[in-house]
Amino acid sequence: MFSSLISKAMCTPNELCTKNEQPQVKSMGLVQSMTAGRTIAAAAVAEGDSCEFGSGKYFALCGLGGILSCGITHTAVVPLDLVKCRMQVDSVKYKGLFQGFGVTLKEDGVKGLAKGWAPTFFGYSAQGLCKFGLYEVFKVFYSDAMGPENAYLYRTWLYLGASASAEFFADIALSPMESAKVKIQTTPGFANTLREAWPRIMREEGRWLLSI
Repeated sequence: MFSSLISKAMCTPNELCTKNEQPQVKSMGLVQSMTAGRTIAAAAVAEGDSCEFGSGKYFALCGLGGILSCGITHTAVVPLDLVKCRMQVDSVKYKGLFQGFGVTLKEDGVKGLAKGWAPTFFGYSAQGLCKFGLYEVFKVFYSDAMGPENAYLYRTWLYLGASASAEFFADIALSPMESAKVKIQTTPGFANTLREAWPRIMREEGRWLLSI
């Protein structure tokens, strides 16, 4: 019954299908399914438009996606992050979100809302690179270590392990820039830019404090 319906559906107005004729599977993106009597339409990929899973190019593109998604989005909300950090450090002066924006605009102007944008961009770009890129690296590494059968059976734990491993290194990559960002935003007179903050932290507190 179903085979006859499929046969009729595959016929074009210019084609004649006999009762027992099987539909012709064309080479334009149609592949045989594991289920008998079923064909699957798959988009054809032109040569050079994609990359092999697990290749160096694949990992690089995943890392680039992380840089763009994390670096740009976190930089876009720097004004909100700045007021939030100041509310946490000095709740007497910055009593609320809108009042905090007002105080910041009055004291520093519109330009003051962008304080800390550079360490935010570079720090979260590094975090995104590790988070997206290393996730795929660890996923392949753990899959190879477990073997194909166990990798499929315990795939949820595999994904969680790969994610946790990637996040571990991603947060380490973020930490130095996050330290500079917080000092720029919450310590009056410390520094206005990353170029001012970085040498001062290195000089006064040492390199190890960049990782706290």
